[in-house]
Amino acid sequence: MIRRYERQWFWIIAIVMLAIGIGLRDPWPADEPRFVLVAKQMVESGNWLFPMRGDELYPDKPPVFMWILAVFYSITGSVKWSFLIPSLLSGLGVLWLVRDLGERLWPGENAGEYASWMTLFTLMFTYQFKRAQIDPLLTFELTLAAWAFLRHFCEKPNLKLWCLGFFMAGLGVITKGVGIIVLFMLIPVLYAMVRGWNHIKPNETLRWSSLLGLVFLLLPILAWLLPMVWSVDQSNNPAYQAYADNILLKQTAKRYANPWGHNQPWYYFIEVIVLQWLPATLLLPFVIKPWREALQRKDSRILILLGWVVLTVIFFSISRGKREVYIMPVLPMFCLAMGPYIGELITRRSVQRVLTGFNLLLILGLIVAGGMLTFGDPKFAAKIGDGAQSVGLMVLVVGVLSLLIALWRYKQAVLGVLATLFLLWCGLSLVAYPVLNDDSSAKELMDHTGEIIGPGGELALVQWKEQNLLMADRPAKTFGFLTGSLTQWNAAQQWASEKPNRWILGEDIALPKCFNAASAMNMGVYNRRTWLLIRGNEMCPATADELANDFVKEKPGTQD
Repeated sequence: MIRRYERQWFWIIAIVMLAIGIGLRDPWPADEPRFVLVAKQMVESGNWLFPMRGDELYPDKPPVFMWILAVFYSITGSVKWSFLIPSLLSGLGVLWLVRDLGERLWPGENAGEYASWMTLFTLMFTYQFKRAQIDPLLTFELTLAAWAFLRHFCEKPNLKLWCLGFFMAGLGVITKGVGIIVLFMLIPVLYAMVRGWNHIKPNETLRWSSLLGLVFLLLPILAWLLPMVWSVDQSNNPAYQAYADNILLKQTAKRYANPWGHNQPWYYFIEVIVLQWLPATLLLPFVIKPWREALQRKDSRILILLGWVVLTVIFFSISRGKREVYIMPVLPMFCLAMGPYIGELITRRSVQRVLTGFNLLLILGLIVAGGMLTFGDPKFAAKIGDGAQSVGLMVLVVGVLSLLIALWRYKQAVLGVLATLFLLWCGLSLVAYPVLNDDSSAKELMDHTGEIIGPGGELALVQWKEQNLLMADRPAKTFGFLTGSLTQWNAAQQWASEKPNRWILGEDIALPKCFNAASAMNMGVYNRRTWLLIRGNEMCPATADELANDFVKEKPGTQD
């Protein structure tokens, strides 16, 4: 019965896992409030070509993801209900593509079925696709490109699919700048064609008509680039010129060749694959032999999939700047390469033992952590915040339920692992999201600030973070984001002196020496920062010497 209705059950579980929790939290730092704030300002200002963060241009990322966020915000009128929709749709799209591609490449072998389940429950996939980040959208775009290329080469030559693959690569370029990595897939494709490998079709489109691919690669890039460059040229505004220079040069080649953040050792992505691609990587020792045998049989399907994974990991490993999400676009194809063999592997006792051991360790960790949060260590609970006990109780309940299921279905290790992870993600979404939201999103801080200054009070932000401006209950004045904190302070003082009932909210480290912090209202610690609320008439200017040593909060482009 379960096998008969596998497809229906899969989509029900996938939708529940990825959608549950939407509407229960606001954007959380570090990245979500930034992207949502930019999108919200696009809608409010009507300026969709040049992203703005407060009163400054935001040059760190191309605007595609912010455009999509802005569209859903325009439709719903609600940040809370709209900001996770792009990731949800991207995740469902990736899963459909994996299932479809598996069925096409290995008809009758359930490869797409097994690969889609593996993809959905991989820790990195579920975690990232429940967040408002650029990377889920990029993963969908590049998975669609890979789907098009693999169908074109391994199923039937199709010029439309060939062009679609290049178009999605170009769209990936203006989404995060790295869409070009999907073209690495063509290296093992060409090798397989030259060597006469199996399951790859003779391809006439590699003649002159293949140039169409380059045209379609450039289409989305030029559709954004030409209007942007023309507007910069017409503006005669140095800020717009700096924006163009930053996004076209600094955030691409310079960022890769000489990164200024996220420095990691060469083996960093090996650690990511081993830990964050669980439970998929538990099967890795068992699938190496079938992969080797497939390559010995000159199976181009496995060569292309694994070749793209390996080339992408090597590419990002060369640069010193590394983040785990950089290699996420190849995760679905990694799982797809396992797909033809999973059905046989999970029947082996050795694999069952590994999966059972993993599940029991995970359950033990949940029970211990839940118990410590609920009944025990105050220091451990303090790391979570005021909602630690509620979150701990949820984790404890998930651990106990998962243990009961594991004991009940002890011969079905796969079901036990899936049940534990499903319950955990649902519990985190239904309990942790609302319990931790006000503190994590700065909503509590900004609501309290609004209550103190009253409906007629005007608010300015100094040394602020994106969540402060996004969650403010009224339009707030800012004086730059990357501008030095004391420069912001002096500008805020000038602003506050012009009218009564003006207030400044700022981080405590943004104060000049002349200011007596005791005269400010301590609003508490939010997002690991102490915030002060200051009346406009209680300020004093920073000195010239202090301004000379003023610091910039962060380098442009240090966050992804």
